[in-house]
Amino acid sequence: MKNLTELTARQAVSLLKRGEVSPLELIEASADRIAEVEAEVNAMPTLCLDRARDHGRQLMANPCDDPPPHYLYGLPIAIKDLTDVSSVRTTYGSTIFSDHVPERSDYLVETLEANGAIVIGKTNTPEFGAGANTFNNVFGKTLNPWNLKMTCGGSSGGSAAALATGEVWLAAGSDLGGSLRTPASFCSIVGFRPSPGRISTGPNQTLFGSLSVQGPMARNVPDTALMLDAQIGYHPGDPISLPRPRSSYLEAVEQPEKPERIGFSLDLGIPPVDNEVKEICLRTVKSWENMGVRVEEACPDFSRAEEIFQTLRALMFLKFLPLLDKHRDQLKPDIIWNIEKGTGLTGSDISRAEQMRADLYYSVLEFFQEYDLLVCPAAVAPPFDVNIQYLEELDGIKFDTYISWLVPTFAVTLTACPSISLPCGFTGSGLPVGIQIVGPPRREDRVLSAAAIFEEENALPVQTPIDPR
Repeated sequence: MKNLTELTARQAVSLLKRGEVSPLELIEASADRIAEVEAEVNAMPTLCLDRARDHGRQLMANPCDDPPPHYLYGLPIAIKDLTDVSSVRTTYGSTIFSDHVPERSDYLVETLEANGAIVIGKTNTPEFGAGANTFNNVFGKTLNPWNLKMTCGGSSGGSAAALATGEVWLAAGSDLGGSLRTPASFCSIVGFRPSPGRISTGPNQTLFGSLSVQGPMARNVPDTALMLDAQIGYHPGDPISLPRPRSSYLEAVEQPEKPERIGFSLDLGIPPVDNEVKEICLRTVKSWENMGVRVEEACPDFSRAEEIFQTLRALMFLKFLPLLDKHRDQLKPDIIWNIEKGTGLTGSDISRAEQMRADLYYSVLEFFQEYDLLVCPAAVAPPFDVNIQYLEELDGIKFDTYISWLVPTFAVTLTACPSISLPCGFTGSGLPVGIQIVGPPRREDRVLSAAAIFEEENALPVQTPIDPR
């Protein structure tokens, strides 16, 4: 048998289901792997092994009488440090909350645990998830296992690095402007941003938001579908949450349907994009043409995406205004800037952004009347030096803010469409590059189906998990 940490999540769940391994054995396998690599990558700084072992014993003593198809049978998973886990230190990457231990878990965690998952630890994140380089003043920097001098991306960078090194089989992340998709691209794993409401979250004070979502992360597309199946479902505490669909997402992956027509763009009409990233994405997207899929250069009109996103993001950051008043000295400058941008918004600014977002959405609907999918790079560049807080310039073009370089992901966020980042190649220096597949509203099944076909046709020479290098 393979080393347990090298198994896919589906293989591990299959062994658990047949009783050939126990939850406790997988917990110890995960703990051993964390002990091997964690000092190098700093992906999962908070562990809850005793809690996990207690949970594993409970599952073994009281097995589920009628497990649903998406049941995980005691598979250890990781949860991002932005998401509450009861009785486990949860800092949000902020020194303000460095000793915070919540009494209740987020709905997402409750759902996963009800579906047989065991939380083994919390993965590192930037302060309050702000930024796509995972570092904070509580735990420090998380490093990219493909090159320990580089960033793993963010804000779900800890989850991505934990998966890439085999610390866990599945991990939960969140995504506002690309927090799942960028680290997936940078670490050569899969990150899926589902439709708003597909995964229930809370309790919180921003019940009706449609920009930030929770999502699954894994080392391949079928495992991603498996975790999504275990995460989804309606919750009365989340007013936009959606009921579970009739068919599982794993079925969509196991019985994929080839798309007929794809719109492809190297930059969504908003340059720049690194030339090597362009070449790799162009080369791999040709695999669709080799399968007889019609690929055309096309995308919706994203020309006003940054103005819309920057306004609505700043509006969201007003929830941190009380922290600015009380703990300004403990907030990083980027967060202070984002909060103060929010305080400067007028009603006219917000109304204009919402109207432009509506126009974009209708443009997207029109696009998907012609095309099954939109495909583009998942990030404008490969991983960069971890000591650079964010990408400030590319090809002579300066980015105005710490989030401006994330345009391929935050532009898609505004559409509320499901999207996935999955590996598509490596640069000449061995750094991962990801491609993004976007589907019509609420069509997670179509995105996962296409991603499974793409993954099968574009098998990479080096697969995760890897030893840090």
